[in-house]
Amino acid sequence: MKVLHTSDWHLGRALYGRKRYEEFTAFLRWLAGLIEDEGIEVLLLAGDVFDNSAPSHQAQELYYRFLCRVAASANRQIVVTAGNHDSPSFLNAPRELLKFMNVHVLGQAADDPATEVVVLTGPDAEPRLIVCAIPYLRDRDIRTSEAGESVEDKERKIVEGIRSHYRQVCAAAEEKRALLRKPVPIVAMGHLFAAGGRTTEGDGVRELYIGSLAKVGTDVFPASIDYLALGHLHIPQRVAGAECIRYAGSPLAIGFGEADQEKSVTLVEFSGQAPLITQIPVPRFQELQTLRGDWPALARGIDVLKAKGSKAWLEIVYEGDEVAGRLRERLDEAITGTDLEILRVKNNQVLERALRPLQEEERLDDLDVLDVFQRCLAAHEVPEEQRRTLLLAYQEVTASLDEADPQAK
Repeated sequence: MKVLHTSDWHLGRALYGRKRYEEFTAFLRWLAGLIEDEGIEVLLLAGDVFDNSAPSHQAQELYYRFLCRVAASANRQIVVTAGNHDSPSFLNAPRELLKFMNVHVLGQAADDPATEVVVLTGPDAEPRLIVCAIPYLRDRDIRTSEAGESVEDKERKIVEGIRSHYRQVCAAAEEKRALLRKPVPIVAMGHLFAAGGRTTEGDGVRELYIGSLAKVGTDVFPASIDYLALGHLHIPQRVAGAECIRYAGSPLAIGFGEADQEKSVTLVEFSGQAPLITQIPVPRFQELQTLRGDWPALARGIDVLKAKGSKAWLEIVYEGDEVAGRLRERLDEAITGTDLEILRVKNNQVLERALRPLQEEERLDDLDVLDVFQRCLAAHEVPEEQRRTLLLAYQEVTASLDEADPQAK
């Protein structure tokens, strides 16, 4: 069977306020064409289909239109699992209807592990692949809280909960394979942070659980898995050097920090032996560029892009020693009459100042929520010995808010 592994589409995501629907449309059109040209039989989408739990109508339209186009041709099958950005109930709502199109959706962990096992057949109706369709495992799915437990206890429970869930689902898959009496490969899916995984600054990848042990080791995954299709990290990569444990990565650059990455989707071909794995590059549908330096360096960079007729979206990082008066106005004048678009201006003169309460010139988008909380602790002179406990409690609160499912309210 020819399987295509992808993840982290983040449909509906904006970049500093700039909508990206044209990019998403171009990517999905390209992906559908690739599936047809390569004769792909199974598409695995390992989480973060959407960028948030309440996707826009345009994002939903892109998703369902793509499913209809791909599933309607050549008996293709699609397996979709939820990521931490997705709403479990939103993804699950049409799942019974989508089954008639050979689209299998798992929005949340099931009470019965066998529910997460999907047996896929070929054109001859014979079983060809068993998929352990494991979605993002939320904290409440994998551990129980106890009064007085330590941070270390929570960390241990999270890892053991993930290990136990994979064991149970894979055991159910092995039982189904035994009944088939033929060597059908087992593919597992997941949306988590594997130990040793690489990230990029500004990629929006969230810590999924409280504590450091939430980055799980490969020993968590049963040996019966022939290929593990992961989502969550945006850089395409193998995990711990294992050829058959991979992140497909995000197909589009989620932020300027990913602009130089070569994005890809992963082709996995099963032919009775070890799977043959190939990364297929994804075209860049929108150029992103970061220009940095003093004013002369920035002006030269803009001139080079103008000479090429570039339509890039720009991040400007001013690093000059002189005070940059009218910086934004000068930049806007420099790109007048071009297709260049400035999405962000960052002034490092501001950031290099001592970390005091927010200065007038400092932009809030230079900080994340943890930075703001840490500044509050410093401003109120909270003793160092109390800060770790407070920071962990704050992380737990923000993680629970990230997991909140408005569809279920």
